[in-house]
Amino acid sequence: MRILFFDTETTGNTPEDRIVQLAVKERGDSTPVINELFKPPFPIPFESSAVHHISNKMVNDKPNFKDHPRYSEIKDIFENENTIVVAHNSAFDVAMLSHEDIHPTNVICTYKTIREIDTDIDFTNYKLQYLRYALDMELDVGAHDALADVIVLEKLFEYLLNKISSNGLNEKDALEKMLTITKEPAFIREFTFGKHKGMRVEEVAKIDPGYLSWLLTEKLKNPIGEDDWIFTLQKYLGK
Repeated sequence: MRILFFDTETTGNTPEDRIVQLAVKERGDSTPVINELFKPPFPIPFESSAVHHISNKMVNDKPNFKDHPRYSEIKDIFENENTIVVAHNSAFDVAMLSHEDIHPTNVICTYKTIREIDTDIDFTNYKLQYLRYALDMELDVGAHDALADVIVLEKLFEYLLNKISSNGLNEKDALEKMLTITKEPAFIREFTFGKHKGMRVEEVAKIDPGYLSWLLTEKLKNPIGEDDWIFTLQKYLGK
């Protein structure tokens, strides 16, 4: 299997938002397969530019995603049955790709994987840049640029693959386990935010079910990348 790491930068994080940068890197290769900017169908909000530092001026002369000369190549890469694409919080990136009629065939989410195997809750959160420093990655790259993020992502993937393989699985079976973790909804064990930060969701369900109901309503307003939270909250609320 060909393993590719990818990241998108977008106009925002709602179902209406679109991709402004896509970076793709092959496992073990320092040269990116793809690192392109795209002009979205509406201006990039300043709030988003403040995060990824991609301005409207930078994409003004770029083609939109589907008109890009490499569109067919990009689509083939993601939809090839012999390719595994890896992302952090892949549900969001996959949703953004779907706006451009690209539907990845085999996806591994490092966010879901590390949360699933972190049974002792060794990490206080699972954001990519937090994990970069928590795992002491020695990388001379910045943050929030799509290409820089895929370099960090590859390091995280190798860490996870080694952790899973240490339980006696070969690489092929370890990859299958990561693919399965990504496909299936999973219970979230602990709050890493809000007034119940550090508490088990199971505990909060007993002492403050109203908070879970409120949180579920909020998650349903913008459900991209929130499948596991929605699954967890609905189970505890009996919905």
